[in-house]
Amino acid sequence: MPGEYRQYLFPRDHPRLAEVRGLDPYAYGEFARKPGTFTGGLVEGWTPLYGNAFHGVTENGVLREGLHPLEPAEPGEEAPVEAMVAAANDLLAALDEQGRERISYAVDAAEWQTWANPEFMQFDTGLRLDLQPEAVRERALALVRASLSPEGFRLVHAMMLVNGFLGEVVGLETILNEYSYNLALYGTPDLRASWGWQLYGHHCAVNCLVVEGRMVLSPVFLGAEPDEIDAGPHAGLRDLFADRVEPGLRLMAALPEELRRQAVVYERMLDPAMPEGRVHPGDERHLAGAFQDNRVIPVEGVRLDGVPAEAREHALAIAGAFVRLLPEGPRAARMREIAGHLDETWFCWIGGHRAGDVFYYRLQSPVLIAELDHHCGVFLDYDTPKPFHVHTVLRTPHGNDYGRAWVRQWRERSRG
Repeated sequence: MPGEYRQYLFPRDHPRLAEVRGLDPYAYGEFARKPGTFTGGLVEGWTPLYGNAFHGVTENGVLREGLHPLEPAEPGEEAPVEAMVAAANDLLAALDEQGRERISYAVDAAEWQTWANPEFMQFDTGLRLDLQPEAVRERALALVRASLSPEGFRLVHAMMLVNGFLGEVVGLETILNEYSYNLALYGTPDLRASWGWQLYGHHCAVNCLVVEGRMVLSPVFLGAEPDEIDAGPHAGLRDLFADRVEPGLRLMAALPEELRRQAVVYERMLDPAMPEGRVHPGDERHLAGAFQDNRVIPVEGVRLDGVPAEAREHALAIAGAFVRLLPEGPRAARMREIAGHLDETWFCWIGGHRAGDVFYYRLQSPVLIAELDHHCGVFLDYDTPKPFHVHTVLRTPHGNDYGRAWVRQWRERSRG
């Protein structure tokens, strides 16, 4: 229901808002680190994970070899590298020497793994866009636009617009705004060699790498609280995750009762049957979020090789929605890869599965992890998940998040 979120607004003088109102991003980042606080606990838990060497998400701790060969792009499936290089060079040209140094990292730098989706800066990687001149912000967005599909850019930008709208609604514009995001470049923009960029901040994190005309877009985190804008110049923007929510519900409806029971690993979002720690204070039911680059995530639910054809089609629709950020050519290559592993794909569910219910699902294969979760309030006042607060996560398991498997192969070939 449009505007439902408004009944959950905190009073403007509530400590949740008043204590941080007017803080700049750096002051708020320090405030968020306070021991004993909710945000301080998140920082304390996540910081040690960042120090681990990258391995990749797996289902059992063992990397499968040969899953991510660096092969030439098929004709028509090339990434828009020329436009990306031009946009990246335009951005670099708008910066002074200090800015160019600050935004630039090695293509396999550990800083790739500093991205996070909360509103506070745990790591200040690259350039903070809301502190940059308008020309820099515009060229940063131009790089994102040049890299993604038109609909993908609209969705990413919508996350940023909703973030700014939320900041206006709760009066925290210095913390939550359209440009309260960090942007970093990895490697040197080049038509063939490996390089990429990273955009991250509240409810939006995108990691993009290209090499030899191929593109990897993961990890990706997109979310919104609320899932709409109901006032101001962008009013009418809503139901941003309908193409991820609805095929999940349709997949559940397409399963025979016995398989549906198998898919449901917990009937309630906060279920007494859950082991301790299954619901994380920040990620809630998500398993593949920020700082989980090496997590072991066992498969659960129902394996798709044994489900009706209609359910398999809905699973591919879910995958298609998650990879829609990719330009048309790389998207076709990615969907072919996903479909090739459909018989090894698992689907699991937590919560209700009727229209309007809140739920979590995970689509998981050797080459894809896609999660959707409805969350409790953060800047709005509710302590049970609501349909208008959505988090989604996309991963490329077995070592090709950030394009790492491809970067390794590129370097081996270059040395040879």
